[in-house]
Amino acid sequence: MKRSVSVLFLAAALAGAEAHAACTHPMPPGKIPDGATASKQDMINGMMAVRAFDQAIKAYTDCLKLEHDTAVSKIDPTDASKAKTEKGQLDNVWAKKNDAAVDEDSALAKQFNDQVKVYKEKNKS
Repeated sequence: MKRSVSVLFLAAALAGAEAHAACTHPMPPGKIPDGATASKQDMINGMMAVRAFDQAIKAYTDCLKLEHDTAVSKIDPTDASKAKTEKGQLDNVWAKKNDAAVDEDSALAKQFNDQVKVYKEKNKS
C-alpha cells in the first residue's frame, strides 16, 4: 500500500512539473454583476468568481516565475556577455507577462469592488 501511494505521489509530482513547462493564462470571469440590479446571491457568486480568478492568477504568476528561473538556469555561463543579454531578455519577458497578469487581476478586483459599493448603496436600510 505504501509503495502504491509513493508511486502515485511521484506521478502527481512529475505531472505538476510538466504543467509548469507551459504556463496558461487563466480566463477572467465572464461577467461582473451590476450592483444596481444584482441580487445578493449574484454578488456572492461574483465575489467567488473574482477570488477564484485571483487564485488562478497567483498560480499563473508562480508558474511564470518557475518557468523563468528554469530558463535562466539553462543559460550557458561561458560567454558572460551573451549570458547577461539572454538573462536580461528572459527577465524582460517574465516581468511583462507577470505585470500584465497582476494588472488584469487588480482591474477586475477594482471593477467588482466598484459594483459592491453600488450594491451597498442601493440596499441601504
